Amino acid sequence: MTDFEKYIKEYLDLIPSEDWLEELNTVANETLVIYQNLTEEQGNFAYDDGKWTLKTLLEHLTDTEKIFHYRALRFVRKDATPLAGFDEEDYAKNGTANQQKLKPLIEEFLLNRLLSMVFFSKLTSEQLAQTGKANNNEISVQTIGKLIVGHNIHHLNIIKERYLPNLKL
Repeated sequence: MTDFEKYIKEYLDLIPSEDWLEELNTVANETLVIYQNLTEEQGNFAYDDGKWTLKTLLEHLTDTEKIFHYRALRFVRKDATPLAGFDEEDYAKNGTANQQKLKPLIEEFLLNRLLSMVFFSKLTSEQLAQTGKANNNEISVQTIGKLIVGHNIHHLNIIKERYLPNLKL
């Protein structure tokens, strides 16, 4: 198994049901409940030195989903151009989450997720099976959609394990 296949499996194994489109909605709602109950001060919390704040983590979820969504759109349209990877640490370092209020970060996450849910739900099985190359790896549109879900769950687990126990909610 390649490193890429291990990466994919790690995230896909987190999805609790076969209905990944429904899970896309469920995990968004769970994320929103957490973030909508945070104060601005809590949004700026990082559980350790050098770790992302909760605001940065939410911006990361949104950025990553935008990139995955873009890849899926290109592949659905049968664009065979290989797509580059991205460095999440560079994105976080150059993001603006910590200079923003929580509300616009939450709104952007929600709007982006709604767009993904509409986009993926209207695709045919042929379109979902369409593949393309990103970061030097062949991947299907459906797998990209599932990665959005698994990636969100992965970070929700981190929030629950490392952030929330240190906050007074």
